[in-house]
Amino acid sequence: MSDLKETMLIGSEGIKKTILHGGTGDIPKFTTGAKVTFHFRTQLCDDERTVIDDSRVVGTPMEIVIGNMFKLDIWEALLSSMRVGEVAEFWCDTIHTGVYPLVSKSMRRIAEGKDPVEWQVHTCGMANMFAYHSLGYEDLDELMKEPKPLFFVLELLMVQQPSEYNRESWALSDEERLKVVPVLHGQGNKLFKQGRYQEAAQKYKEALICIKNVQTKEKAWDVPWLKLEKMANTLTLNYCQCLLRMEEYYEVIEHTTDIINQHPGVAKAYYLRGKAHKEVWNEAEARQDFSRVLDLDPGMKKAVKKELAVLSMRMEEKNQEDKNTYKGITHIFIMGMAFVQINCNEVSHSLYLMLKITY
Repeated sequence: MSDLKETMLIGSEGIKKTILHGGTGDIPKFTTGAKVTFHFRTQLCDDERTVIDDSRVVGTPMEIVIGNMFKLDIWEALLSSMRVGEVAEFWCDTIHTGVYPLVSKSMRRIAEGKDPVEWQVHTCGMANMFAYHSLGYEDLDELMKEPKPLFFVLELLMVQQPSEYNRESWALSDEERLKVVPVLHGQGNKLFKQGRYQEAAQKYKEALICIKNVQTKEKAWDVPWLKLEKMANTLTLNYCQCLLRMEEYYEVIEHTTDIINQHPGVAKAYYLRGKAHKEVWNEAEARQDFSRVLDLDPGMKKAVKKELAVLSMRMEEKNQEDKNTYKGITHIFIMGMAFVQINCNEVSHSLYLMLKITY
């Protein structure tokens, strides 16, 4: 219990700590900006101690930066009571676990190889939940509807001070993130002009991550949130332009649709989605999107006219290809039937001769 006294966790409401394996040395300094690496296992407080998440199963430890307003801030307090190498079990009451389902969703998306920052859906976590009524995982939905006490089993692997590691964008302060966004945006634009679309897409994506990390701390639809949203939409559309050049058409449709669902007045989102639909032969969808572009921004009439002309030409080519394919299949079918008929005639003739000889 000395660990708890040293870190002032003793007496904290709704927390109980049990040391499972002692660590080494003194308790590290958990200064602002320090990067903490640890394994975690989250369990329900039921008879089976049902495991919700386990970083060891995923194979990658968790990393957080102290003072960066990680959504589950109680983890900073728990880790701050530990020595390197220590394994401890913490029982935490619902006052500390209410947002865990949102955090778990992000961590699971990382494990699935998806974007850890939910920039495709332009709402913060809570607003997103109310808008879609599901986090996409049944167990997390249940936990969100009815918060429960949880066990967190933590193993502290390493604590690095700010000067001891290279700080990536996710480790920056909010002020630093907002300063780096226009730099990344400019680098992306330059790379795009040079035809280096994959590298440009990465710069836009890094800028988006910075914006979304800041935006999650603002109240959805308030003025500061909306300003960040506008910046994020611009970067997302730039990212989609890279995806078009990289022929990732369905991903373009996904991202632009997310913007349109939240902000149905963004003409460029319809324009880029229309271009993506055009490339995957979705003629009706493409024409509908281009029509909407003209409604929202008549100044894009020339660009839309050009896209519609290309669409018509592509559809004519496809229709001709389909006809040729159909003709080819029909020819093969006719030849096959003729072959079968010839064989049938030969068999019939042979059978006739056999019967004639027999009689």
